[in-house]
Amino acid sequence: MAVAALTGWSVFALAQSRVAPPTPVESAPLAPPPGSAAPAQAQIPNPPAAVPEPVPGPQPVQPAPAPQRPVTPEPVQPAPTPDVPLEPQPVQPPPTLPEPAQPGQPPAQQQIRQQTGTLDPNQTLAGKRGDTSDVDEVLLVAKPVLTLSGSASWDEGFKRLTESFAVLRQEAEKARLPIAGRPLSLFLETDDNGFRYEAMLPVGPGPGGERPQSFGNGVRAGTTPAGPSLRFVHIAPYDDIDSTYETITAYLDAKSIVVKDAFLEEYVGDLKDPADPNLEINVYVQPR
Repeated sequence: MAVAALTGWSVFALAQSRVAPPTPVESAPLAPPPGSAAPAQAQIPNPPAAVPEPVPGPQPVQPAPAPQRPVTPEPVQPAPTPDVPLEPQPVQPPPTLPEPAQPGQPPAQQQIRQQTGTLDPNQTLAGKRGDTSDVDEVLLVAKPVLTLSGSASWDEGFKRLTESFAVLRQEAEKARLPIAGRPLSLFLETDDNGFRYEAMLPVGPGPGGERPQSFGNGVRAGTTPAGPSLRFVHIAPYDDIDSTYETITAYLDAKSIVVKDAFLEEYVGDLKDPADPNLEINVYVQPR
């Protein structure tokens, strides 16, 4: 009994006398040896927080690539069809050559016979209007005319010219010849007392392409002068036309141009009033 009691006590005492575990020794860094620099304390970075990996979801199924189709050439587009049906164009006949002159037939009648198309009663010999500030070099082509010879003094010149043109128009109307240009005067001779002239009126062919062989009142068939010419333009009253002729004479002298004695006047405006400030006259001078 005593032994048992002693044993139990011994166990109890042994349990009470059990030494507690030693506390952990805090480790301190060793001092560096004399003369050496203390090493920098290494900073241990905190480990990054763990990022949870995304849970992969179901990926969409990509369709299989379409198979390459063979390249098919595009069909050639036909030319657009015109809205208007195509018709063969008529073949243009070759230009008609002038007929050879017939023996005994006046040249004016030959030219009237050859004229075709619409005639313009206001057409001038040189076409477009001349430059009033300059001289035009033109080429005149002979045109068929009705002509009437006359003479007049300088004071009655304007009146006699207008009377001559009235006679020519009457004869053209009687013969049913259309007027094909502006009236003209060819001055053949001049002196201190007056002048001699040929009044001319361009005409076209009659309805049948013919014209009478003779006319009344001294009218006859003729043609206008042809060949290289110098055109001067006068736009002023007819009473002032002497100033235009003085300009012409000065120009010819300065250029040393020798001309024919005949001067041709073409009346673009109607001869109604000799004082008309807008009266336009073409004066043609032909070099020799």
